[in-house]
Parts: sequence; structure tokens; C-alpha cells
Amino acid sequence: MKLLAFAASSSSKSINKQLATYAASLVDGADVEILDINDYEMPIFSQDREEELGQPEQAQKFFAKIGEADAIIISFAEHNGSYTAAYKNLFDWTSRIDMKVFQNKPMVLLATSPGPGGAATVLAAAAGSAPYFAADVKATLSIPSFFDNFDMEKLQLRNSDLEDKLKTAIALL
Repeated sequence: MKLLAFAASSSSKSINKQLATYAASLVDGADVEILDINDYEMPIFSQDREEELGQPEQAQKFFAKIGEADAIIISFAEHNGSYTAAYKNLFDWTSRIDMKVFQNKPMVLLATSPGPGGAATVLAAAAGSAPYFAADVKATLSIPSFFDNFDMEKLQLRNSDLEDKLKTAIALL
């Protein structure tokens, strides 16, 4: 299985990237590729820019990466209750190539934050909209209080209940 995993965050210290990477490591025998959405940075999407630029190469490459994958794991950071600007911009550009951005791939959607909310608001928004963009969402999981529940030295969940939930979600891929 070719597994694509990434954080919907542009932070170089992204806890969501740590979570996505850890989750991907739980898929036995998978050929895992961890993307950094910073590699797909583009001007802020607008109809005017689209008319001027067409479809940027970065959006085309991102869409191709999704197409090459057998399954996808995304972990969403939450900014003010919503997507990060970096992810939303990448998604907007990519959706102009094809509204079926996720190309019917099986997906596990995750989210985490330092606080007790675990980025659940953005996760709910992502899970609610993903099917409209041809995502086959197999499971969602919010990890609250990341630094309390994730061992930064071992790079793994220390909370056994959350670990079991994550393994159950990942097994659905």
C-alpha cells in the first residue's frame, strides 16, 4: 500500500505532522510518504489569479500525489476554529483542477492541539465536507491535549485509550 500522510499545517514544529507521521507508522508494510505542505506554497487563490496563472505546478503536483496514493492520512491543525490558511489555499487551488480532490481514496482524518479541544472543530468541518470532494473517510479521531497524551521522546501516544482508538482507525485503511 502506498500511503500518503501530511499535516494541514505549515508549522515547522507541527504537532499535527508528528501525529500524522506516527499514525502512518502504524500501517504495517506500507510505503509511506510524508508530505510537507510548505513544498506546495502558492499565491493566495482568487479567480483573478487563476485567470492570470492557470493551474500552478504546485497544485498539479499535489493533486498527482493524491492520485498516486492508495490511502491518505491527514492531521488538521486548527486556526481560530477552522483550517490553516496554508492548507485552505492549497486545497482551493487543487479543487480548481478537479473538485474530486481526494479521488475516492480511503482516508483517516486526525486533528490535535495543545488544548483540551483537540482541534475537534476543524476536524468536524473536514469530515463533513470531505465526501463532497470524493473522499472515502474511514475514520476520524481528535487527540486532545497533545503534550499530555504524546510522548515527545518516544514519538508515540502514551495514552493507551487514544492509542487503541488510533490503531482501530488506521486498521480501516
